[in-house]
Amino acid sequence: MNRHNQDLIQAPATTEDAFEVVAALEHEIGKVIVGQQVLITRLLTALFAAIPFATLRAGGRTGCGHVLLEGVPGVAKTLVATTIAQAIAAEFQRVQLTPDLMPADIVGTRIYEAATATFRVEQGPIFTNILLADEINRCTPKTQSALLEAMQERQVTLADQTFPLEDPFWVLATENPIEQEGVYTLPEAQLDRFSMMLRVGYPSADEEVQMLRRRLARTSVEPCVSPREVVQLRDFIRDTVHVDDRISEYIVRIGRATRTPEQVGCPHLKELILLGISPRSYQHVLALARVTAFLHGRTYVLPDDVKEILCDATRHRIIRTVRAQAENVDVNEILHELARTVPIP
Repeated sequence: MNRHNQDLIQAPATTEDAFEVVAALEHEIGKVIVGQQVLITRLLTALFAAIPFATLRAGGRTGCGHVLLEGVPGVAKTLVATTIAQAIAAEFQRVQLTPDLMPADIVGTRIYEAATATFRVEQGPIFTNILLADEINRCTPKTQSALLEAMQERQVTLADQTFPLEDPFWVLATENPIEQEGVYTLPEAQLDRFSMMLRVGYPSADEEVQMLRRRLARTSVEPCVSPREVVQLRDFIRDTVHVDDRISEYIVRIGRATRTPEQVGCPHLKELILLGISPRSYQHVLALARVTAFLHGRTYVLPDDVKEILCDATRHRIIRTVRAQAENVDVNEILHELARTVPIP
């Protein structure tokens, strides 16, 4: 892991200290990225979200929320990932996924050494803090599956050895929604490992003009927080922001409504939803809502925080029926209607 300077912001002791860390990160990212404020906010929300997971050899732990970025080429998906990596002084690896890429090209492999008649492990690019999987839908399902264990359990198994990954370990994956040839649909099990799917659109006209005026080649991003301090801030937000039991019940009600919409007065949605969200997604929604509340300056979660991140946290987990696809019913429309119908605590 990279060494960080003594000048970096120290781990937060109070809520005000934590706000200063987030503000510093936003400032550094804003040097490079013009507009896309919602994208930046959502990425920081995922970075500081304490997603619980369990490993085979350790007790309960938490990790960052992985993000799937969907957008046409040239809207700064890759640039924002590299900028955040520089701002947190993190190790960063970018993998350009192609149909001929093999799982060993990502996780690593064992190499036989004739001199010693033994095998040694050559670790792949997945052993990093931030992994950018560019155009993830271009590689085969076999290669996509190489990411499953790392994303869920933060470890990689090679032959008979299991290697824990550094904390933080954060996967950012991109895909182009308009490409139809030479791409592979992401399996549901793969999609469910992503905490959010963010749709990255075009900036406004004024922002595009401002982008042209900015001299990117002369702009430098200064590290303002270390990876270790990211983990400390993530744990600080988890322990500081209170979640009432009624908020947890509200999240479960919304989740169950995606599976049985007729029970909340939306029987017509039953014909549009083939598969609702999983119980695993509740943990993701709760962790993201906690960070959303914190970024709004509160130490408690409101139903509005859940609603704010609901679409980004669940749109990729809902499978529409053939009818919904034929009628071009967007998942966001379904989620907005359910959010309006489910009673607020």
